[in-house]
Amino acid sequence: MLTHDELKIKALQREGVKDVYDALEPEYAVIRELLRARQAAGLTQTQVAERMHTKSPAVARLESLSGKHSPSLGTLTKYAEAVGCKLEIRLVPRPSAKGA
Repeated sequence: MLTHDELKIKALQREGVKDVYDALEPEYAVIRELLRARQAAGLTQTQVAERMHTKSPAVARLESLSGKHSPSLGTLTKYAEAVGCKLEIRLVPRPSAKGA
């Protein structure tokens, strides 16, 4: 049986898989930020939901890559406040290729 890392390496060698994987990186980065902030605050999903005045399944959806909908800025702001953070959005220039 393959380990997770071995399976990932094998899958990324298939045509088209790496492109899809790379395209999902921004969403995974947001999820990692949400999880990191909640864990740093020492809160459960239920506690965050209570602070947001919502239910825990809504928080679970925010912290997963369901792809069914994108959360609004208002929802992300409420989540940030619930975990003791502020929402900050930045646009970061992409590294340019030489000669471009």
